[in-house]
Amino acid sequence: MGDRVSEVDFEVSNTPGTLYVVATPIGNRNDISLRAVETLRRVDRIVAEDTRHSRPLLDHLGVQRPMLALHEHNEGEAARRVISHLCDGESLALISDAGTPLISDPGFPLVYACREHGIHVVPVPGPSALIAALSVAGLPTDRFRFEGFLPRRSSARIVHLEKLRRETVTLVFYESSHRILDCLSDLVAVFGEARPAALARELTKVHETVITDPLAMLRDRVAADENQRRGEIVLLVGGARERGEQHVVDTDALLRVLLDELPLKQAATLAARITGGKKNRLYQRALQLERG
Repeated sequence: MGDRVSEVDFEVSNTPGTLYVVATPIGNRNDISLRAVETLRRVDRIVAEDTRHSRPLLDHLGVQRPMLALHEHNEGEAARRVISHLCDGESLALISDAGTPLISDPGFPLVYACREHGIHVVPVPGPSALIAALSVAGLPTDRFRFEGFLPRRSSARIVHLEKLRRETVTLVFYESSHRILDCLSDLVAVFGEARPAALARELTKVHETVITDPLAMLRDRVAADENQRRGEIVLLVGGARERGEQHVVDTDALLRVLLDELPLKQAATLAARITGGKKNRLYQRALQLERG
């Protein structure tokens, strides 16, 4: 957890305050709940991921409260300040830039420390891009696995995806607009062309789109339409359904992606791990691809 706030002693008042974890809209401001508005108006302070980003929403709601910033670069120190206020009997609300706090956003060290110090933590539920995307993707929702953001580099991303290839549950990822096409190419390389998938973009906003297609078709549509590479993106992939399907991998596509990142020998070795194929044969095929 890094800098462990829970190990710092605080003098707790007889009636310590409460930390409210408040979900805010992911786009459409009308999605905020009445309870969330009431909570934000009632607390002593608001802890925000980016105070400048959250101020327009709070102004829209008529909320005027002192604000503290808590983000990935200051979590340790900011959490100490928040706990100090809570121990003085104040009540605070934690919000993120959009959606439910702690879901691929800062806040875990603070909530953990509050629990360690016996401070009451109350959820005020509401919007979440993860749940919104699941509800409209047309993929199974009885069981799913949320992976957040995949590794930035293609080689590391492929290694991570290889570990997920045999999962039978729906997989959910967040992805940035400038990496989405590379991510889809890696998914095709590891999971094969036919795996069902969905891309949910700009949910609840003006340019909201949800596209459902097999992975290869989805990759091609995103490559052909620049608009689908803009905004906030949730990517969902159906789980492996049959034992045979788990081993259907586009070997050439996989080798091409790996050759962009790794020396030939390492690319062939990793491809053999992922596909279960013979390393020497994959080495020869990689050599052919590299020579064009």
